[in-house]
Amino acid sequence: MTAILNAAADEGWPCSMALVLSNKASAGGLATAAERGIATAVVDHRPYGKARRPEYDAELVRILREHRIDWVVLAGFMRILSPVFTDAFAGRILNIHPSLLPKYPGLNTHARALAAGDAEHGCTVHLVDASLDGGPIVAQARVPVRAGDTEDVLAARVLEQEHRLYPAVVRAAVRGELTSTAAQPARSLA
Repeated sequence: MTAILNAAADEGWPCSMALVLSNKASAGGLATAAERGIATAVVDHRPYGKARRPEYDAELVRILREHRIDWVVLAGFMRILSPVFTDAFAGRILNIHPSLLPKYPGLNTHARALAAGDAEHGCTVHLVDASLDGGPIVAQARVPVRAGDTEDVLAARVLEQEHRLYPAVVRAAVRGELTSTAAQPARSLA
């Protein structure tokens, strides 16, 4: 999130960062946003439970619409979104995932890449749909897996690429250069 905010400010993107929304009041991004004068909101998912996930997502949609959000950019929001949410912002939700999708959706991606003996790993920006880490792939950045890599070392290498790739894709989105129909097959940007 901070890399995106910095790039937007440094490069004068034609948009405003209208809201940082979290499911956790302790999320560090909320303080960062408040320091920069960006509105914040918290909707705790726990009172809703799994059975009421659509109600939770409807509340998120209500808040985002209240703030007139055009693009939803997920950054560390570790919740599976229901069709209530994904349909409301179809083709306008971006996510970054620490693997070369479709490989390794879900959690523990670095450990899985190491256990599989992969020669390369990386990150993927994709448009979000209701499936887990699904939706059209917009861009990918690849990093080599080196002998002796640990999960932490590999994660740091991938994170460096995430901080380059995600702002570039978000920039394209807010400039109108990216739409759900313009999403291209995976391409390496690093």
